[in-house]
Amino acid sequence: MSVGEAFRVQLRNQRNRGRYQFRTQMLRTPTTPSLIPPSPTPHSSKSNPNILSIKRRLLLTSLTSLTSLTFSTAIPLFLSHARGLFQMPPLRLNNRYFLVRAGESEFESLGVINTNPVANTSVDSGLSLEGKRQAARAALELKALGACDGSCWVWPSITQRAYQAAEIIAAVNGVNRSNIVPEYSFLDARGLGAYEGKKLEYISEVYASDSISPNIKPPPIDDGTPNESVSDVFVRVTQLMSILETQYSGDTVIIVSPDSDNLTVLQAGLIGLDLRRHRDLSFGPGEVRFVDTKLIPAYKQPVSGVYPCSNPPSCN
Repeated sequence: MSVGEAFRVQLRNQRNRGRYQFRTQMLRTPTTPSLIPPSPTPHSSKSNPNILSIKRRLLLTSLTSLTSLTFSTAIPLFLSHARGLFQMPPLRLNNRYFLVRAGESEFESLGVINTNPVANTSVDSGLSLEGKRQAARAALELKALGACDGSCWVWPSITQRAYQAAEIIAAVNGVNRSNIVPEYSFLDARGLGAYEGKKLEYISEVYASDSISPNIKPPPIDDGTPNESVSDVFVRVTQLMSILETQYSGDTVIIVSPDSDNLTVLQAGLIGLDLRRHRDLSFGPGEVRFVDTKLIPAYKQPVSGVYPCSNPPSCN
C-alpha cells in the first residue's frame, strides 16, 4: 500500500469515528438538553477535535429550543389577559365607579369661567369656603354608601379644587394618601376657548351648540385655553376609562372632576345616551353619583355579523 493510500484510509477511519461519536452523543442527550455542556476531560479536544463542534451544535440547539418555548408560552399568556380597547357603551365594567364633581371653586364663587389648564394648580382654582363644605358632604355621602369599606382608589384631576376634594374624601373615608392618584390631562375641565374669563351665564351658549352637534367647538382664543367640543371630551374620558379598566380589576374607583362636563359626557357614553343630551345628566358642585351597571345597555351584535341559518350547516 502506498503512502497516499495509507493516509486516505487513516483519514476515512477518523471521519467514521467522528460520526459514530456524534450519533452516540445525540442518543445519550435528554429531550431538553442542558444549556451548559459538561466540562471536557483533559486532552479530550486533542484526542478528537470533533467534540468541540458537537458541543457547540448542542448549545445552539438548546438555545433555539428554549427561545421558541419561551415565546410560544409567553405570547398566548399575554394575549389571554389582554382586554382590548375600551369602547362606549362598554361590554362590561371590571370595577365599581363613583363619579364626583368637586365643590365650588374660588372662580366659580365670583361667577367667572376659568378653564385654562395653566391655572390648574393656582390657589384661585381651589375650593371656596362653600366648596369645602360641598366636598365634605360628598365625602360623607361616599362613606354612607360604603364606597371605601374594603379599599378604593381616588382619581382626581390635578386641578386644585378636584385634588383638594380628593384629600377631603380620603380623610373622611380612611383612604391612604398613596391611593390618591392625580390625573394630569384626561380630567382637565372642558376648555371653553373665547368664553374664558366671562361670566358663568355664557355657558348656556355652549350648551345650546352642544345640543345641535357634539362636534361644535366654542370660539377659539389665543391665550392657550383649549376650545373643546363634546366629542373632544368624549375622547379624553374614554381614554381615562381604558386606563382604569386595564390597571384595576374588581376595585372601587372614585373619579373626581373639576367640572360637570367630564362626568356628564362620561356617563352619557356609559349608558349609550346621545352625546347632544349630555347636559341632561348635569352634576351640581359636590354631587356624588354611583355608576349603576344595570343602566348600561346590553351589547347587541351588529346586523352585518348575524347570519341566520335554519338548517345548518346547509345555509343559503
